[in-house]
Amino acid sequence: MNHMVVFAIPVLSQLEAVMRHVLVWFHTTLGLTWAWSIVGTTVVVRMLLVPLTIRQIHSMQNLQRYAPQMKEIQKKYKNDRQKQNEELMKFYREHNINPAASCLPMLLQLPVFIALYYTLKHYHFPPGSDLSWLNFIHDISAGTTTQWGGYLLLVVYVVSQMASMLYMTTATNKAQQRIMLVMPLVFVTFIARFPAGLVLYWVTTNLWTVGQGLITRRLIPKTPAPSTAIERRSSRTPPKDDGGTGDNGAKPDEPLPQQPKPQATAPRQVRRKKKRPSRR
Repeated sequence: MNHMVVFAIPVLSQLEAVMRHVLVWFHTTLGLTWAWSIVGTTVVVRMLLVPLTIRQIHSMQNLQRYAPQMKEIQKKYKNDRQKQNEELMKFYREHNINPAASCLPMLLQLPVFIALYYTLKHYHFPPGSDLSWLNFIHDISAGTTTQWGGYLLLVVYVVSQMASMLYMTTATNKAQQRIMLVMPLVFVTFIARFPAGLVLYWVTTNLWTVGQGLITRRLIPKTPAPSTAIERRSSRTPPKDDGGTGDNGAKPDEPLPQQPKPQATAPRQVRRKKKRPSRR
């Protein structure tokens, strides 16, 4: 345990140093304020993650497309978890589905988030890091609720987080979607304790996610749902009509089978009895 702590401290210090140099470069070279430097850093990070994000979108589309088939596998092997996992992994390989692809961009942003947190905690940023002439964010190192712009920033965070979850979630159940919408309201009480610059980073990445979702939904076509479920359902249920056939099963283009005509019976011949000659 002690070895892990000793190893983590240099890693955190290196991440903090890299983040500090990036923010200083945006501030001194490009002449941006410290708040806008955080926005610029967030945009650069998200641009680097665009290839992985596209793969994430394709993976989520495949999960939605084959969700009925995966539910059938889970129902079939619900009493055998090991067999269920084996069949699901086999199904993933056959249809090129990678469930971990949806979590990879989020995991890669975690070191950036941690580095920014420790940078804002240890590095002294002078006040005046506003985003506009209204002094929206006066100090990015101070707490979010210590300045009036922080409350507005929290409102933008909640709205942007809800929108980003709706675009990136694969849940089709309405109950799960409601939970996704309630989660930002729960997290905001915890996030309000963070420095304003960290909340600004979170808001920027949420707005990027929403804009990216709007663009990719128009550019990337939706994969059509497989027709196996439709064919299986139609084979079990009887057809509503007879497929253009009559009562006797013949198609309209084919002539009806001719029924044999009853043979005419010959008229009965009435035999007349010959009169016998009378004997006299």
